[in-house]
Amino acid sequence: PVELPEEAPFEAPQPYDPMPDMPPPEFGGGMAVTMLAADGELAEKPGILGRLFGRKEKRSVVRRVLDDAMLESLEELMIAADMGVDTAMRVTANIAEGRLGKKLSVDEIKALMAAEIARIMAPVARPMPLYAKTPQVVLVVGVNGSGKTTTIGKLASQFKAAGKSVVIAAGDTFRAAAVEQLQIWGERAGVPVLTAPEGSDPASLAFDAMAKARADGADLLMIDTAGRLQNRADLMEELAKIVRVIRKQDETAPHNTLLVLDATTGQNALSQVETFRKMADVSGLIMTKLDGTAKGGVLVALADKFGLPIHAIGLGEQIDDLAPFDPEDFARALTGA
Repeated sequence: PVELPEEAPFEAPQPYDPMPDMPPPEFGGGMAVTMLAADGELAEKPGILGRLFGRKEKRSVVRRVLDDAMLESLEELMIAADMGVDTAMRVTANIAEGRLGKKLSVDEIKALMAAEIARIMAPVARPMPLYAKTPQVVLVVGVNGSGKTTTIGKLASQFKAAGKSVVIAAGDTFRAAAVEQLQIWGERAGVPVLTAPEGSDPASLAFDAMAKARADGADLLMIDTAGRLQNRADLMEELAKIVRVIRKQDETAPHNTLLVLDATTGQNALSQVETFRKMADVSGLIMTKLDGTAKGGVLVALADKFGLPIHAIGLGEQIDDLAPFDPEDFARALTGA
């Protein structure tokens, strides 16, 4: 454990509005992130604060003075966990308010940080909305390797199990493996998957899929897209073309544009959100690969900066491993509270 000085001045930055009246998310359950053991149960992990307090101090009664050095250490740990400088400073400012110079136990500090993180995350923990108008068009975007295609398969399976009729358009026409992967998911779930010849125009496929979904009376049309590289303007323009083509049949579509992000990319996720929001009017986020990384703190930075709904998190390869985002479970897992 790190020994910290007893006294030091601290000038707190202006705290953000913690929104104390915000109601909890409507869905319950959820799963803790970054701290799952192999059997799916919560593992005994220290969280990001374990680096400061040590692994054996979880239930310790040792009390430490909340001073400038302690707050600086907390900030550094949050920044290392990809929460970002601004967010880390606001969290520590709120922790310090009314407590500066007081002695707190390790458990109390962890609980305070977890509460602040959960408070930031609560407003964005919202499931994907479903609308009465059909077909509801869901465009799914994200860079290569983000888990986008797998996420579409899981979503389609879950919606089908909930009694919704779903059509999938395999719009990643430049990658045969993505099309095959969606066809496998479609077979498992009993969901039709529309495909086009390799290398063909994905906008044309999207148009045809929209027509089929309307003719079949489908509740949901989920459109996969190629892994759009942020620095490839031609691919980004192609994504914009898909949106234009869809709107020829329904000017309100797409009704949801989901951006799938890989937790292991860390702060790069922020630039991905910036880019995709400009091109595709992103309405919500899904974060994958949270089962094997301690870098999930980027979700806090995303929530603080953009305020976009986080609809779900990916915790593994199975259908049920796409779970609703629970801010309290997430905050406890991240901090080790």
